[in-house]
Amino acid sequence: MSRNPGVITADGPGAWLIKGNADRTDLRERFARNPRVDRWCVQRSYRLDLMEAGQPVLFWGSGSRFRDVAYGIWGWGTLSGPARPEADGHGWWVPLDLTIADPSAWVPRQALRAHPELAGLEVLRQPQAANPSFVTKRQLDVLRREFLESGRLSVLSRHD
Repeated sequence: MSRNPGVITADGPGAWLIKGNADRTDLRERFARNPRVDRWCVQRSYRLDLMEAGQPVLFWGSGSRFRDVAYGIWGWGTLSGPARPEADGHGWWVPLDLTIADPSAWVPRQALRAHPELAGLEVLRQPQAANPSFVTKRQLDVLRREFLESGRLSVLSRHD
């Protein structure tokens, strides 16, 4: 990791964080039908060149201002391969092996903001930043320790 917290270097992040916006799509209903996510759209940047199969990835639900959907970490998995352009040439996506947890197991934004080590997550500091975001290795270790042991995000154990 470089000294600039917004730049990721070749040693990579602890995990990638992909974002979904419940104002654009009914994510809660979609994930209730099928919690498996095998691909997600991302924005072209240097970060896509650093994405590799097997790297951890978190799913951030941006919630909704119009519905009762909580912001926070909704799921966990791994990248299945590098980022790829859409077939039509408009946009990019990443292949995933990711599961969205039951809503009762989501890690809410408030819990992350209140945590002394997780309050600095890029998604909290720069919520409008492009997709993907990242989690440092230290932050990932804290997430595993704090939220696996508390029973939140039970899907975490499938991808360790």
